[in-house]
Amino acid sequence: MDDPTKEKTLRSVIDLILSQFPGLESKISWNVPTIHRNGKYVAGVCAYKHHLTFSPWSSPVIEGFKVRLGKFVVFKTCFQIPVDWEIDRELVKDLVRARLAELD
Repeated sequence: MDDPTKEKTLRSVIDLILSQFPGLESKISWNVPTIHRNGKYVAGVCAYKHHLTFSPWSSPVIEGFKVRLGKFVVFKTCFQIPVDWEIDRELVKDLVRARLAELD
């Protein structure tokens, strides 16, 4: 990655998730950093030219967070975050919790 700000944001999101949810692991899938539990996708962060995308890999989770995601560009299973995002730690943790609950 050639943008240090983008790389820092991406790593910070991944590190936040891994530090808050010790049972999860990170790996690269389809050239994208992804978070897994027992082989199932929990979250992913993808870098694009002008933004990052955060995905809980679930349209019901995104739908349930529509109000809190109001300031973001939202798609069916993901939303765009700025490359210099001041991470909303509670939002990220709540999205991961919702996805884990869905997997349980």
